[in-house]
Amino acid sequence: MTTTLRPTAPLQQNSDGTRSRTYEVRVNSRRVGSLELATRSAAQPGVGVIRDLWIEEPDRRRGRGTVAALAAEEVLRAWHCESIAVSVPAGAERARRLVDALGYRVTGRVMVKDLPAGPPELPAGGRGRPMDGAEFDDWLERAVGEYAHHLTTPGTTPEQGLAASRAEHARMLPAGRETPGADFLLLEAPGGGVLGTLWLGELEVAGFGAIPYVWDVDVAAEHRRKGHGRALMLLAERTALAAGARNLGLHVVEGNTPARRLYESLGYRDTAVNAIKALV
Repeated sequence: MTTTLRPTAPLQQNSDGTRSRTYEVRVNSRRVGSLELATRSAAQPGVGVIRDLWIEEPDRRRGRGTVAALAAEEVLRAWHCESIAVSVPAGAERARRLVDALGYRVTGRVMVKDLPAGPPELPAGGRGRPMDGAEFDDWLERAVGEYAHHLTTPGTTPEQGLAASRAEHARMLPAGRETPGADFLLLEAPGGGVLGTLWLGELEVAGFGAIPYVWDVDVAAEHRRKGHGRALMLLAERTALAAGARNLGLHVVEGNTPARRLYESLGYRDTAVNAIKALV
């Protein structure tokens, strides 16, 4: 018997420059599951994504998921993708074993915290406030430059990475500092001076819906290892609670042990594991 992917809808060319398409997983003519393929973003058109791979219960443990994932790789190669990304629930051990067996490398984890009933107090020695226009412009220029380094991969130039970073920030922040659902905050020392910055936005997280999400948190280099990272995360909680939220999410890069320990100490738990594989 042959396991194949059959499109269930036309290829979607989205306004943000991405593409996507849904498929049935079939054994001969019989439907046994489904999945969606997409490209991650306009800034990373070479990264394909497998979403919502599902095999019906009677057909599990027969290699259907493995063959479907390999067939998805061929589709994404035809889309000129150079790598493929997946996100699996943290507790899905069978899915994790499949990802490992297919040669994916874990890149990070999505973590979520159930927020307390009341806002936490910030540690003595700092206060939070919104950025003004000039402060936001300075922060954005730094953020674009830092993200550009992540987008400058073999085969691309620094100029291409910077252009992609600018495009991605423009997509996520169409109205700049006034983008709905986004907060840009500073942690200030009592006598003045910026201790760190925080970008709090929103993201659709599996199992939680759209929740506040820490997109960027950064302690000024000269003030690191003094507890200000914890203070910024508590500031994020206060901001999310003021907006009526009950959960707060973030992403931690695999191998960033200090950040992971901080988040765990604050009550965050893994909800998804992100992984990527080169398409050679």
